[in-house]
Amino acid sequence: MASKSPERPPRGETKAARRLSIIRASNRAIVLHATHTNKSNSMAIIAQDMREVDLVIAQRLDSGVPLVGQVSRYIISAGGKRLRPALLLLICGALDFKGTQRFNLAAVVEFIHTATLLHDDVVDDSSLRRGNATANETFGNPASVLVGDFLYSRAFQMMVDAQSMRIMAVLADATNIIAEGEVMQLMNMHNAALDETGYLQVIRSKTAKLFEASARVGGILANANPEIETACANYGQALGTAFQVIDDVLDYTGDAAVMGKNLGDDLREGKTTLPLIAAMQRGNASERELIRGAIETGKLELIDQVVAIVQATGALEVARQAAAAEARRAISAAGQLPDNAHRQCLIQLAAQLLERQS
Repeated sequence: MASKSPERPPRGETKAARRLSIIRASNRAIVLHATHTNKSNSMAIIAQDMREVDLVIAQRLDSGVPLVGQVSRYIISAGGKRLRPALLLLICGALDFKGTQRFNLAAVVEFIHTATLLHDDVVDDSSLRRGNATANETFGNPASVLVGDFLYSRAFQMMVDAQSMRIMAVLADATNIIAEGEVMQLMNMHNAALDETGYLQVIRSKTAKLFEASARVGGILANANPEIETACANYGQALGTAFQVIDDVLDYTGDAAVMGKNLGDDLREGKTTLPLIAAMQRGNASERELIRGAIETGKLELIDQVVAIVQATGALEVARQAAAAEARRAISAAGQLPDNAHRQCLIQLAAQLLERQS
């Protein structure tokens, strides 16, 4: 795709003006988050904490390089679920940690996540995310990659503020594993032979690992004992795995307007996800061959036939049951935390994840 030339910011834009613009964009994100919160009381308990995180994000996204601020404002205004920082905050609340480092580190995990999205959309040649044109579609691939690099490096600058080698090790390891997961996914593009074990390895690396790290960091901040810290990490991994499995189900059942992305993208990109794996396991020879061909070629004109097979074979229910098993694992892990309102929200979050439509 040809690189696009972004519109330059107004001449004479001051640092204060840039920061105000970022904060305004952040406030729009808060409104989007609050709208989601009204539908799900599991997030209401951390609404004020999330506002503090958004202020940190606005402050730390500021840069003297105009394009960095321009792309950053674009990303912030797109909103998003902010599940990873929310998870860190909920764990801190459950373990009664009230230090301000929770806001800084919640912003760190959101920066890492956003950097992965910028890079993913370039790799996948995606054009739509959260109902808006992707950054690479708007600003071009070079800008998206480089601003993603900026977010990674800014996140590591912010980690130093926590003055904890343990936290730095957890987040550095997670970032490395996420990158490995993305490479594993790239290697398995258009690979119809990928089985459920290989699929789970990919999603636990590229998606669930940052959930796991976010929850573990909350435990470390609260100085939790090893058993509780492990329970936090297990909760995050299970929640992240369930989240990705449901996301893969929605690619064959969702509403593009609600999801904010193009349906059938996974098939176009040649991703062998659990619904397709289950359909090939349960379908007849001709159905298996059609799905295999669709994965290997990425032909979107086969999407209607693939969806029909996925539905007829019960593959969607297989995938939903796999997600439900992960949600139950998350709820079990949360049960090891102190009994309070934040723990109940963690349990509610895992239960409601199965109902997500976007």
